[in-house]
Amino acid sequence: MTTALVLIDLMPRIIALELAPHRGEEVLERCRRLAAVFRAQGRPVAQVRVDRPGVAEQPPGSDFAEGLVEPGDIVVVKHTVGAFHDTDLHEQLRRRGVDTLVLAGLVTTMGVESTARAASDHGYELEFVADAMSAFAADEHEFTVERIFPRFGAVRHTDDYR
Repeated sequence: MTTALVLIDLMPRIIALELAPHRGEEVLERCRRLAAVFRAQGRPVAQVRVDRPGVAEQPPGSDFAEGLVEPGDIVVVKHTVGAFHDTDLHEQLRRRGVDTLVLAGLVTTMGVESTARAASDHGYELEFVADAMSAFAADEHEFTVERIFPRFGAVRHTDDYR
């Protein structure tokens, strides 16, 4: 089976938010490094972003960060907090034989955590890259990384992936 990297909501308007303990740009850079490692190893990279439902036009900065998506990446546009509800993410991952997900992106306690819970419900093994995600407050991030995520899988750091 295969391990895939799933990057959540790396969009300019979210990267620009006041986040902690890591700035959005720091998270983006670490996610770029992770994606490069996964691509070099021939492993899938899934890029997920959100569209706000019920609006005629998305706010500025709603696309993926510039240069983030590369040919061959799985691209998913979600309309809820998590990446699995009413998307084809699960089907795309299963077609590629994926059984383990490495999760990173923004925001720890929102898109990342919601996606993790649904991924667990779908039977995926999970890994979380603690320094490649951030939250609205450092204590929220730390609590989730230290207390919630270990119940679902392994907590790692960017440098663990080479």
